[in-house]
Amino acid sequence: MAQDKESSPLLKELLNAKALAHIGRVAAQVHPAFDQRAYLAMAREGLEDLSIMQRMSRAADSLRAHLPADYPRALQAVRRMAPLLPGGFADMVLPEFVGRHGLDHFELSLEALRELTPYSSAEFAIRPYIAHDPDAVLAVAACWAEDANEHVRRLASEGTRPRLPWARRLPLLVAEPQRTRPILEKLKADPSDYVRRSVANHLNDISKDHPDWVLDLLEGWPTQQTETKWIAKHALRNLIKAGHPRALQLVGATLGAKVRRGSFEVSPTALRLGQALQLNATLVSTARQPQRLVVDYAIHYVKKNGDSSRKVFKLRTLELDGRAEVTLNKRQTIADFTTRTHYAGRHQVELLVNGLTVAQGHFDLKKPAA
Repeated sequence: MAQDKESSPLLKELLNAKALAHIGRVAAQVHPAFDQRAYLAMAREGLEDLSIMQRMSRAADSLRAHLPADYPRALQAVRRMAPLLPGGFADMVLPEFVGRHGLDHFELSLEALRELTPYSSAEFAIRPYIAHDPDAVLAVAACWAEDANEHVRRLASEGTRPRLPWARRLPLLVAEPQRTRPILEKLKADPSDYVRRSVANHLNDISKDHPDWVLDLLEGWPTQQTETKWIAKHALRNLIKAGHPRALQLVGATLGAKVRRGSFEVSPTALRLGQALQLNATLVSTARQPQRLVVDYAIHYVKKNGDSSRKVFKLRTLELDGRAEVTLNKRQTIADFTTRTHYAGRHQVELLVNGLTVAQGHFDLKKPAA
């Protein structure tokens, strides 16, 4: 990846000097002896050069340095701060405080994370505890999966994801997905979209290392239920894009779909950064019976070294009647962002139906004007 997500200037500004100052004022409100000036001097040092996650760690360490030396007393202040802050990403400094400084008070800290997560999610902060004592934390998380609060239930899934973005990798959970199965089983039909999305992402993480394990699990779940069906579809998104037969079958797609390309147009064939790419396609069924089609497209992005990297995008999932025809359109702006830097050159484009390439085209990305 050419640029790390954390390097985004906009994202970094979620924890800017103003946000840090507000956290300091709230700390002084709950603990009058708190030295706001010293806290801010520490938290802001070299701020512009720090990524968002580095800023979060620095802010947590700055709180620890200026709250009582006795951890339980300091934690009590942090817990009182939570409802006084506005919520959102910046306030994840509070669970980060627990994640970085509370391991010697294991049970007390886990309970604090459960309390803090509705205010500012604790999925990053819990991971040092999993690394320290996975059996103990997974047992607690399995209980959290039955909590009345959706934020706590989500933490049970999100905090134990094997490959949580931006977070420390958990090699044990990558290697042994069965360890989180009790949590996933309890959440497989959760009424909260917030929780279901986490379960789907958790399973998608596992599918990168153990696709058959995920498919075996989902084939035993009640995917006729709306909530579980949604989880399965989103959990299998990468396998579906790759045309995995069992994944396609599980979401009801027709294997060996009988379609032919009516047309496939990629335009313009030459463009510059900031301009839009237009895809127009027509598919014609050659079958007598209706077919369920998962239609995607892939762009082979040119890399800095001249090689290419294939990225698959969702286009549309549809039911196509026998001998029927459908027209599909997609417009996508080609622009740099935090996870991708574009390079000049010929970019191949594929149209995919149920994982199989049915049409190809290309566009040439020109170098920026001097």
